[in-house]
Amino acid sequence: MLDADVAIVGAGAAGLSLAHRLAHRAPATRRLSVVLVDAPPGPLRPPSRTWCFWERGRGRYDAAVTATWRRLRVRTPGGAVIEDDITPLRYKMIRSEDFESLVEHDLGRSGQVRRIEAAVETVEGVPEGARVLARTADGHPLTLRARWVFDSRPLGSLPAARTTLLQHFHGWFVRSDRPVFDAGTVELMDFRMPQPASGLSFGYVLPTGDRQALVEYTEFSPHLLSRSGYESALRHYTEDVLGLTGLEVVSTETGVIPMTDAPFARQTAPCVFRIGAAGGATRPSTGYTFAAVQRQTGAVAQALAAGRRPVPPPAHSARSRAMDAVMLRALDSGRVDGADFFAHLFTRVPMERLLRFLDGRTRLHEDLSVGVRTPVLPMLRSAAELPYLPRRPFPGP
Repeated sequence: MLDADVAIVGAGAAGLSLAHRLAHRAPATRRLSVVLVDAPPGPLRPPSRTWCFWERGRGRYDAAVTATWRRLRVRTPGGAVIEDDITPLRYKMIRSEDFESLVEHDLGRSGQVRRIEAAVETVEGVPEGARVLARTADGHPLTLRARWVFDSRPLGSLPAARTTLLQHFHGWFVRSDRPVFDAGTVELMDFRMPQPASGLSFGYVLPTGDRQALVEYTEFSPHLLSRSGYESALRHYTEDVLGLTGLEVVSTETGVIPMTDAPFARQTAPCVFRIGAAGGATRPSTGYTFAAVQRQTGAVAQALAAGRRPVPPPAHSARSRAMDAVMLRALDSGRVDGADFFAHLFTRVPMERLLRFLDGRTRLHEDLSVGVRTPVLPMLRSAAELPYLPRRPFPGP
């Protein structure tokens, strides 16, 4: 049996972020023994993915960032262009493999976090701590006893909710033999796409140079597409909408992010906590998760350093979650047109303020100024009916 002060289950964005913070504690704080349990290579490991977020100036993980931008562009369904400088913010792109390499390098230098490979089967509370039951890649059982356990594994099923949509996307990392991309500007939402019957869809372009980019098709809707459906949508976007031909597809990425007003439990036993998407870090209205993970894991690390009970704080304020619930209901009910809704917001609200709003960093008067620029009557009707809607399990994509 292994013993530790802290066990971190899962080595995705949340698990690695918490391990990184605990490995770089102030010298004066009490030394903690930390074990990071990573799934062996195979289906339990998360696939490679790209995370995007925005922050002021330099950040903790800049050494792993692929590219940064200060200009964002949105295109309305009719083709009108909305473009703005988001200074002092920077929009940043980080690929999971680069993030993992940076964290692994830093963990190796600190020597304060032990990393083991095992498939976790059970996490259970025990007196004065918790027990992790796992199995190594060669089939041997492994038991880990810890004072605190932070579980970042994806949930097997979503909690019951009044509204759940899926943000599902497919992207191509492309290369061109000629300069065809505006390397200084992100195409954040391009609504010049056929829209689904329920929800919305848009194109997304992250240029990492004038000849390379990540081009994605994203949809908010209750159901996934087939692989051929995503490929067809991306081909339409790149060739018919952007007018780009002869692109070489270097690699792809695919993902599904639940957008739900379900409450996520951040504690499952007295000494067992959930972090990351499993602990409610995903913003329901956008699907962005990485920045909230940093806030959540930073607060946990500070609590451990101070000897306090390290309950992960809510990743998003109650006000933000309430506004997101209204927006999801309005989208799902069809009361608002998703593409027009977002395009209208970007038209009437400065992008820097809107990004702070989407990150839950605005004050009440700023939230109200954004709210009055939405379709007020449909939003009020959606808000009025929410208390009477039952929470139901999501049947799955």
